[in-house]
Amino acid sequence: MSDKQNIASPHERRPFKDHGHVDVVTLGGFTLGRGVFEPGWRWSDDVKPIAGTDSCQVHHTGMVLSGQMTVRFDDGHELNVGPGDVVDLDPGHDAWTVGDEACVVLDTGIAAYAKPA
Repeated sequence: MSDKQNIASPHERRPFKDHGHVDVVTLGGFTLGRGVFEPGWRWSDDVKPIAGTDSCQVHHTGMVLSGQMTVRFDDGHELNVGPGDVVDLDPGHDAWTVGDEACVVLDTGIAAYAKPA
C-alpha cells in the first residue's frame, strides 16, 4: 500500500533534554527523522540522559540539510559534516553542533533514536 506523510506534521516529536528535537515519520517499515540540533546541542548532554548509554549506539544514515556538526567516534577519530553531506555513521560516537546555526539532518537510522531506554 502506498502512503505519505509530511515531515512538517510528523507522527512523533522526540524532544532532546535541551537544544532541539527530532521529528519522526514512519510509513510501513520505513522510518525517517528530521533532527534539529540547535546551537549548544551535544549528544552526551542532550541525548545520553535519554538513551542511557555511554555513547550513541545508533547507526545513522542520512543527509545534512543545514548547519555543521562534529562527530567523535569512540576510537577518537572525528568527522565534520555540513550541508549536502550524505553520511553513514557507525554506532559508538558523541556529536555536537558547531557554530551559531542549527544543524538539520534527515536520518533513516532514527527508529530507536532519543527514545528512553
